[in-house]
Amino acid sequence: MTDSDAHFAAFSFVDRITEFVPGKGAHGVFHVPAALPAFPACLVAEAVGQLAAWVSMEHIGYRGRPVAALAGETRFHRAVAPGDTLALAVEIDDVDDGAVSYRGWADVDGRRVIELNDCLGPMLPVADFDAPEALRERFALLRGAGAAPDRFHGVAAPDVDVVDHVPGHAMRAIVRVPVVAPFFADHFPRRPVFPATLLLHAQILLAAQVAREAGMDAGTAEPVLLRMTRVKMRSFIVPGQEVELRVELAECHDGVARIACSAHDGGAKPIATCRVEFALAGAAVAAGEVAS
Repeated sequence: MTDSDAHFAAFSFVDRITEFVPGKGAHGVFHVPAALPAFPACLVAEAVGQLAAWVSMEHIGYRGRPVAALAGETRFHRAVAPGDTLALAVEIDDVDDGAVSYRGWADVDGRRVIELNDCLGPMLPVADFDAPEALRERFALLRGAGAAPDRFHGVAAPDVDVVDHVPGHAMRAIVRVPVVAPFFADHFPRRPVFPATLLLHAQILLAAQVAREAGMDAGTAEPVLLRMTRVKMRSFIVPGQEVELRVELAECHDGVARIACSAHDGGAKPIATCRVEFALAGAAVAAGEVAS
């Protein structure tokens, strides 16, 4: 896939905007290609965030674009499978040249799969990341006939090497971001940035292993992802960068494992933090019943 082919394909998850209220909200769709091996929950969250980005960029005349920074809570209700069609929706609380705050969700066949609450994305100059005219043309396409379906071919997982592991308690690993990857041509053409959602996906996988180990005594075969809270991205991650991930069991109580996650670049100061919660008692714990 060339750079020109990858733009709006290698990491774009809105096929069409079906309803649009300027500066207030939108509904859209994205069809998950059936040929993919999987479609992780963090990419569903990415799709919701991208719909919010289109509303916010259009509202301020493509002077800026939002970047991932803060997300108060993401609730995971059920998995998305290849071949599913996401019904996306966002409601904008406030948007200007400085930032956008919003909430959003995605459904499949009328059933909620994910909810994002209390999200905040600071606006940065759009021309630093992409051509404003290309974004205008893309928005017009999404509001009209829609983009060609099944253009997304998946994302290769970055190299992750575990360097320390205390089973059931903590893990530490190194993520090696690729120097070259198709998604950099889409995220973003003028300033390649490793997507925050791919970093969060790597953290979730490590946290799930710690939760699985912590729940072994309870006879739980597989922990169920419930929530991600307190997401804070402090800086960009660039091609070729090495990032240290740390996950640590903070609490395991009433069938729920709460795990603190962080990402670090060399020194002690984190570049990203979040908390992840897993149910260790299967369907006995519902996402809506988890305490804050």
